[in-house]
Amino acid sequence: MTAAWESPVADQVAAAWGCSPGTAKWWRSSASHVFVLPDPSGKRYLRFVPDSSRGAGPMAAVSTLMDRLAAGGAAVVRPVPAQTGTLIVTVPTTLGPMHAMMVDAAPGDELDVDDLTEDRARAWGRTLASMHDAAAGLETGLPVAFAELTGVPRWFADDPLLVKAAARLSDRLAVLPRDRARFGVVHGDFELDNLAWDADRATAFDFDEAAVSWYAADIAYALRDLTGPDGEPDAARRGLVQAFVAGYRSVRPLDDADLTNLRLFAGAHAACSLVRITHALSTPNHDDPAWRAELRTRLTAMAHSHRELAVAVAQTLTAPVGPPPSE
Repeated sequence: MTAAWESPVADQVAAAWGCSPGTAKWWRSSASHVFVLPDPSGKRYLRFVPDSSRGAGPMAAVSTLMDRLAAGGAAVVRPVPAQTGTLIVTVPTTLGPMHAMMVDAAPGDELDVDDLTEDRARAWGRTLASMHDAAAGLETGLPVAFAELTGVPRWFADDPLLVKAAARLSDRLAVLPRDRARFGVVHGDFELDNLAWDADRATAFDFDEAAVSWYAADIAYALRDLTGPDGEPDAARRGLVQAFVAGYRSVRPLDDADLTNLRLFAGAHAACSLVRITHALSTPNHDDPAWRAELRTRLTAMAHSHRELAVAVAQTLTAPVGPPPSE
């Protein structure tokens, strides 16, 4: 990365869309590397991941999902075809193969949780419910959520309390109903920082975590900024949570049984995030740059909070009753 926020690797990837070197400017890196590009009709974003961290299949599934949702009128950003006409490309770069896609920028601006009103919380809930309805039947190629729970015993063999918590969370998930009213395609990270607001209309982007899961699990993850460290709604933001739920219910069903499972899903999400963070953390090198050391410190603190939440939620759960439902 240069001082001008440019990258030779990003230039190699952006060339698949006909972009000149130096056009792509680094925006952020999380589940994927994101670079912003100017365009005569507005900004676009280039997203790519190394083949070593994720194969082409998951990105292809995400790009197809987004394209079909946008084509159907859902409030999501649309992928931009490469010069080859495909929605994703695999580009050989100096750092190895990169799987990439480009999307249009969402209209409007991001909101901070402190700027959220009850009216917008209702619109937020309506938007998620509408997306759940629009995505029904589009699960081809998407993973099933919470698969990381099976990796907890391997990654944390020296933490029996966490291993026990993950097992209890898995047992509770196993007996939840998976009927079409409750289980289907989810965004996976429908937080405010993955939405852009144009007046009171929200448009979603960043479908990197799209999966097949319980709709209530998507709600639980979306509302993380409105809950405390115990996974319960923050007292000062309870009205916003209620407005979100009301907005969701104005579009599709969400019964009280689903709501009682929000904390279960919060704990399961925390355990899975802990696995992903632990996998991403590498052994510190003595010559690590300051930014990498700082990032490792933040991730370590985040991992600790995820562990605490997963264990706390699991300890409140009673043993599941009955065999898993048939699918």
